[in-house]
Amino acid sequence: MKIATLIFRILLGFLYLVFGLDYFLHFIPYQPAHTGAAADLKAGLQGTGYIYPMMKTIQVLGGLSLMLNRYAPFSAVVLFPISLNVFLFHTILVPSGFLMGVFLLVPNLFLGYAYRNYYAGLFTKIAIV
Repeated sequence: MKIATLIFRILLGFLYLVFGLDYFLHFIPYQPAHTGAAADLKAGLQGTGYIYPMMKTIQVLGGLSLMLNRYAPFSAVVLFPISLNVFLFHTILVPSGFLMGVFLLVPNLFLGYAYRNYYAGLFTKIAIV
């Protein structure tokens, strides 16, 4: 379990670090551009002026955190909504990229399971007085 956690942590961290940095440094050539609803969604997120830079900054910081094993359980939780949305985006809007969503979601789910002891306090029922 420790070796699998290490592999998935490094893999997920590397993917998020690379794709997060690419937003700022533009070193991965993309072609062709998305069309239809996928293009509309991407344009809308970029058009806000803050969502894309914020999301990519979270990806870079989360990727570094996972790769350096600093606050990794926290980073796995923070990155999960991004992994889920990438998976859904590539499953529903751009099915040809389905595998990219799987490469993010599966390791993130595995890390959620591997770090489950760290999350126990999140699932504690609190009595309201």
